[in-house]
Amino acid sequence: MGRSVYSLVLIDDVVDAIDKIAYEKKTSRSNLINQILAEYCSYSTPEMRMRDIFEGVEQMMSDWESFQVQLQPSDAMISIRSALRYRYKPTIRYMLELYRTCGPTVGELRVSMRTQSRQLIEILNDFFDFWFALENKYIGSLFPHGEVFCEITPGKYARQFLLPQDSARQTNEAIAAAISDYIHVFDTCMKLYFAHLDEPEKALAALEKKYLQYRKNSVMI
Repeated sequence: MGRSVYSLVLIDDVVDAIDKIAYEKKTSRSNLINQILAEYCSYSTPEMRMRDIFEGVEQMMSDWESFQVQLQPSDAMISIRSALRYRYKPTIRYMLELYRTCGPTVGELRVSMRTQSRQLIEILNDFFDFWFALENKYIGSLFPHGEVFCEITPGKYARQFLLPQDSARQTNEAIAAAISDYIHVFDTCMKLYFAHLDEPEKALAALEKKYLQYRKNSVMI
Protein backbone atom coordinates (compact mmCIF):
# COMPACT_ATOMS: atom_id res chain seq x y z
CA MET A 1 0.00 0.00 0.00
CA GLY A 2 1.78 3.11 -1.28
CA ARG A 3 2.04 6.51 0.35
CA SER A 4 2.40 9.92 -1.28
CA VAL A 5 2.86 13.50 -0.12
CA TYR A 6 -0.14 15.82 -0.68
CA SER A 7 -0.56 19.52 -0.02
CA LEU A 8 -3.61 20.39 2.11
CA VAL A 9 -4.79 23.79 3.29
CA LEU A 10 -6.08 23.39 6.84
CA ILE A 11 -7.28 25.78 9.54
CA ASP A 12 -4.63 26.27 12.24
CA ASP A 13 -7.08 25.50 15.05
CA VAL A 14 -8.01 22.24 13.35
CA VAL A 15 -4.34 21.27 13.08
CA ASP A 16 -3.86 22.10 16.77
CA ALA A 17 -6.77 19.85 17.68
CA ILE A 18 -5.40 17.08 15.46
CA ASP A 19 -1.96 17.37 17.07
CA LYS A 20 -3.49 17.12 20.54
CA ILE A 21 -5.40 13.95 19.65
CA ALA A 22 -2.37 12.50 17.86
CA TYR A 23 -0.25 13.07 20.98
CA GLU A 24 -2.86 11.35 23.17
CA LYS A 25 -2.99 8.41 20.79
CA LYS A 26 0.81 8.31 20.49
CA THR A 27 0.73 8.61 16.72
CA SER A 28 1.72 11.19 14.11
CA ARG A 29 -0.37 13.99 12.64
CA SER A 30 -0.26 12.43 9.15
CA ASN A 31 -1.21 9.02 10.47
CA LEU A 32 -4.18 10.37 12.42
CA ILE A 33 -5.48 12.42 9.48
CA ASN A 34 -5.09 9.35 7.28
CA GLN A 35 -7.16 7.29 9.74
CA ILE A 36 -9.87 9.94 10.01
CA LEU A 37 -10.22 10.18 6.23
CA ALA A 38 -10.19 6.40 5.87
CA GLU A 39 -12.95 6.00 8.47
CA TYR A 40 -15.01 8.69 6.74
CA CYS A 41 -14.65 6.80 3.44
CA SER A 42 -15.28 3.41 5.12
CA TYR A 43 -11.81 2.28 4.10
CA SER A 44 -9.69 0.05 6.36
CA THR A 45 -6.01 0.98 6.58
CA PRO A 46 -3.26 -1.29 7.95
CA GLU A 47 -3.13 0.91 11.06
CA MET A 48 -6.86 0.46 11.63
CA ARG A 49 -6.55 -3.30 11.19
CA MET A 50 -3.66 -3.46 13.66
CA ARG A 51 -5.52 -1.26 16.14
CA ASP A 52 -8.59 -3.51 15.98
CA ILE A 53 -6.48 -6.62 16.56
CA PHE A 54 -4.57 -5.03 19.44
CA GLU A 55 -7.80 -3.89 21.08
CA GLY A 56 -9.14 -7.43 20.76
CA VAL A 57 -5.97 -8.89 22.27
CA GLU A 58 -6.02 -6.37 25.12
CA GLN A 59 -9.66 -7.18 25.90
CA MET A 60 -9.09 -10.93 25.90
CA MET A 61 -5.84 -10.80 27.86
CA SER A 62 -7.53 -8.66 30.53
CA ASP A 63 -9.88 -11.57 31.21
CA TRP A 64 -6.89 -13.51 32.56
CA GLU A 65 -5.61 -12.00 35.80
CA SER A 66 -1.98 -13.00 35.24
CA PHE A 67 -1.43 -10.59 32.32
CA GLN A 68 -0.74 -6.87 32.17
CA VAL A 69 -0.99 -5.19 28.77
CA GLN A 70 1.19 -2.13 28.16
CA LEU A 71 0.78 0.08 25.11
CA GLN A 72 3.92 1.10 23.24
CA PRO A 73 4.77 4.33 21.36
CA SER A 74 4.09 2.47 18.12
CA ASP A 75 0.96 1.58 16.17
CA ALA A 76 2.45 -1.82 15.36
CA MET A 77 3.43 -3.10 18.79
CA ILE A 78 2.16 -3.82 22.31
CA SER A 79 3.83 -5.36 25.35
CA ILE A 80 2.29 -7.94 27.68
CA ARG A 81 3.79 -8.87 31.04
CA SER A 82 3.29 -11.88 33.26
CA ALA A 83 4.95 -12.73 36.59
CA LEU A 84 6.68 -16.08 37.00
CA ARG A 85 6.64 -17.91 40.33
CA TYR A 86 10.32 -18.55 40.59
CA ARG A 87 13.25 -17.22 42.56
CA TYR A 88 13.12 -13.39 42.75
CA LYS A 89 9.81 -13.47 40.82
CA PRO A 90 11.09 -12.57 37.34
CA THR A 91 8.74 -11.01 34.81
CA ILE A 92 8.03 -12.59 31.44
CA ARG A 93 7.70 -10.02 28.66
CA TYR A 94 5.68 -10.76 25.54
CA MET A 95 6.29 -8.22 22.78
CA LEU A 96 3.63 -8.55 20.08
CA GLU A 97 4.30 -6.91 16.72
CA LEU A 98 1.85 -6.86 13.81
CA TYR A 99 2.95 -6.43 10.20
CA ARG A 100 1.45 -3.77 7.93
CA THR A 101 1.06 -6.40 5.22
CA CYS A 102 -1.21 -9.24 6.30
CA GLY A 103 -0.25 -12.58 4.77
CA PRO A 104 1.24 -15.12 4.68
CA THR A 105 2.33 -13.99 8.15
CA VAL A 106 0.49 -11.45 10.30
CA GLY A 107 3.07 -10.64 12.94
CA GLU A 108 5.41 -12.07 15.52
CA LEU A 109 5.74 -12.67 19.24
CA ARG A 110 9.01 -12.09 21.06
CA VAL A 111 9.34 -13.57 24.53
CA SER A 112 12.07 -12.48 26.92
CA MET A 113 12.97 -12.23 30.58
CA ARG A 114 15.36 -9.72 32.08
CA THR A 115 17.82 -11.83 34.04
CA GLN A 116 21.55 -12.38 34.45
CA SER A 117 21.08 -15.81 35.98
CA ARG A 118 22.78 -18.41 33.80
CA GLN A 119 20.73 -21.15 35.45
CA LEU A 120 17.44 -19.39 34.68
CA ILE A 121 18.48 -18.77 31.06
CA GLU A 122 19.35 -22.46 30.65
CA ILE A 123 15.95 -23.49 32.04
CA LEU A 124 14.22 -21.03 29.72
CA ASN A 125 16.06 -22.34 26.68
CA ASP A 126 15.24 -25.94 27.62
CA PHE A 127 11.57 -24.96 27.66
CA PHE A 128 11.87 -23.04 24.38
CA ASP A 129 13.54 -26.03 22.70
CA PHE A 130 10.81 -28.38 23.91
CA TRP A 131 8.07 -25.97 22.83
CA PHE A 132 9.61 -25.60 19.38
CA ALA A 133 9.78 -29.39 18.98
CA LEU A 134 6.20 -29.74 20.24
CA GLU A 135 4.85 -27.22 17.76
CA ASN A 136 6.71 -28.76 14.86
CA LYS A 137 5.36 -32.16 15.81
CA TYR A 138 1.72 -31.08 15.68
CA ILE A 139 1.49 -28.03 13.38
CA GLY A 140 4.81 -27.88 11.53
CA SER A 141 3.09 -29.11 8.38
CA LEU A 142 1.06 -25.88 8.24
CA PHE A 143 4.24 -23.86 7.69
CA PRO A 144 6.45 -23.62 4.59
CA HIS A 145 9.24 -26.20 4.67
CA GLY A 146 7.35 -28.07 7.42
CA GLU A 147 8.78 -26.03 10.28
CA VAL A 148 7.38 -23.33 12.55
CA PHE A 149 8.86 -19.85 11.99
CA CYS A 150 10.87 -19.57 15.19
CA GLU A 151 14.19 -18.28 16.51
CA ILE A 152 15.72 -19.20 19.87
CA THR A 153 18.60 -17.27 21.41
CA PRO A 154 19.85 -17.30 25.03
CA GLY A 155 16.84 -16.39 27.17
CA LYS A 156 14.76 -15.24 24.19
CA TYR A 157 12.15 -16.79 21.92
CA ALA A 158 10.68 -15.32 18.71
CA ARG A 159 7.78 -16.87 16.80
CA GLN A 160 6.04 -15.60 13.66
CA PHE A 161 2.28 -15.98 13.32
CA LEU A 162 0.71 -17.40 10.17
CA LEU A 163 -2.43 -15.97 8.63
CA PRO A 164 -5.10 -18.65 9.31
CA GLN A 165 -5.79 -20.75 6.23
CA ASP A 166 -9.58 -20.54 6.56
CA SER A 167 -10.75 -17.19 5.15
CA ALA A 168 -13.57 -17.13 7.72
CA ARG A 169 -10.89 -17.00 10.42
CA GLN A 170 -8.94 -14.11 8.89
CA THR A 171 -11.07 -11.39 10.47
CA ASN A 172 -9.48 -9.00 12.95
CA GLU A 173 -11.54 -10.52 15.76
CA ALA A 174 -10.52 -14.08 14.88
CA ILE A 175 -6.83 -13.18 14.58
CA ALA A 176 -6.94 -11.39 17.94
CA ALA A 177 -8.51 -14.46 19.54
CA ALA A 178 -5.94 -16.79 17.96
CA ILE A 179 -3.01 -14.67 19.14
CA SER A 180 -4.47 -14.35 22.65
CA ASP A 181 -5.02 -18.10 22.90
CA TYR A 182 -1.44 -18.74 21.82
CA ILE A 183 0.06 -16.35 24.38
CA HIS A 184 -2.17 -17.81 27.08
CA VAL A 185 -1.22 -21.43 26.42
CA PHE A 186 2.46 -20.53 26.04
CA ASP A 187 2.43 -18.70 29.37
CA THR A 188 0.49 -21.49 31.09
CA CYS A 189 2.86 -24.15 29.82
CA MET A 190 5.97 -22.18 30.76
CA LYS A 191 4.73 -21.77 34.33
CA LEU A 192 3.76 -25.43 34.46
CA TYR A 193 7.27 -26.33 33.34
CA PHE A 194 8.88 -24.18 36.03
CA ALA A 195 6.54 -25.57 38.68
CA HIS A 196 7.75 -29.13 38.03
CA LEU A 197 11.48 -28.71 37.48
CA ASP A 198 12.11 -31.61 39.84
CA GLU A 199 9.83 -33.85 37.74
CA PRO A 200 10.80 -33.09 34.12
CA GLU A 201 9.16 -36.13 32.53
CA LYS A 202 5.88 -35.42 34.31
CA ALA A 203 6.10 -31.76 33.31
CA LEU A 204 6.72 -32.50 29.62
CA ALA A 205 3.81 -34.95 29.52
CA ALA A 206 1.52 -32.34 31.10
CA LEU A 207 2.71 -29.71 28.62
CA GLU A 208 1.98 -31.93 25.64
CA LYS A 209 -1.50 -32.67 26.99
CA LYS A 210 -2.15 -28.96 27.47
CA TYR A 211 -0.92 -28.19 23.95
CA LEU A 212 -3.18 -30.82 22.43
CA GLN A 213 -6.16 -29.24 24.20
CA TYR A 214 -5.14 -25.89 22.77
CA ARG A 215 -4.74 -27.38 19.27
CA LYS A 216 -8.21 -28.90 19.49
CA ASN A 217 -10.02 -25.78 20.71
CA SER A 218 -8.16 -22.86 19.11
CA VAL A 219 -7.25 -21.55 15.67
CA MET A 220 -3.65 -22.35 14.75
CA ILE A 221 -1.69 -19.28 13.86
